[in-house]
Amino acid sequence: MTSNVGVTLKIATSLDGRIALSNGTSQWITNSASRARVHEMRANHSAVLVGIGTVLADDPLLTARTVPPPQNQPVRIVADSRLRTPKHARLLASAASGRVVLAHAQNASGETFDGSDVDLWEVGDGSGRVSPQHLLRRCRAEGINDVFLEGGGILAASFLRAGLVSRIAWFRAPIIIGGDGISAIGALGFQSMDAVSSWRLESREQIDSDTLEIWTPDVS
Repeated sequence: MTSNVGVTLKIATSLDGRIALSNGTSQWITNSASRARVHEMRANHSAVLVGIGTVLADDPLLTARTVPPPQNQPVRIVADSRLRTPKHARLLASAASGRVVLAHAQNASGETFDGSDVDLWEVGDGSGRVSPQHLLRRCRAEGINDVFLEGGGILAASFLRAGLVSRIAWFRAPIIIGGDGISAIGALGFQSMDAVSSWRLESREQIDSDTLEIWTPDVS
C-alpha cells in the first residue's frame, strides 16, 4: 500500500452477506453488543469513512459513542464525488464534535460549503469518482494513519479492487435475508477464479448471538 494508511473494512451482515432488506431497511441487523463494539473500533481509528449512499440512506453521526467518550473523535470522512451531502445532515450539524471531511472529485457541482466547518478534499480519479489511492494519500498527508471503512458496498468494492484493505472486521447476525437483500460488497468484476483475492481468518469471537470474524489478506 503506497499510502501506508491501514484500512479496516467493517461489514455487518446477515448470514448470507446482506446488509439490508430490498427496501433499504437495515436497522438493526446486528445486536446492541455488536454495535457497541463498532463504536469501540471507531474510537481506535484516526478516521471513519463512508460513502455518500450511506449518508443519504441512514443520516449517520459517525461519532464514537463509547463510555467514557474517546479523548478525540475520529475524523469523519464521506466519499462524496458530487458533493451531494445535505447541509442538514447530522454529521454536518455535529461538526463541533469532530472534524468532518467531504472527499470529492474534480468539478463537483453539488452543494456549496463556503464558510462552513467542513473540509473539502479534491481526490478525484479524473472520471468523476473519488480515487481510493488519492484519498489515502491525502489522509497520510493530514496525519491520518488508519481508517475505519464502514461502507457502503460500492465504496468497499473500490477499496478491495485497489488492494487497499488491510483487515476486514465482519459481524454476522444469525438471520437470513435472501437474494433480494442488498449485498455487503459491490461488483468486483472478476472474470476468473485466479483473479479473486484470498483472505486468512485471524480470529472469531461470539458477541451474544452475533459472530465477529477478523480477516487479513492471505499473502502466502
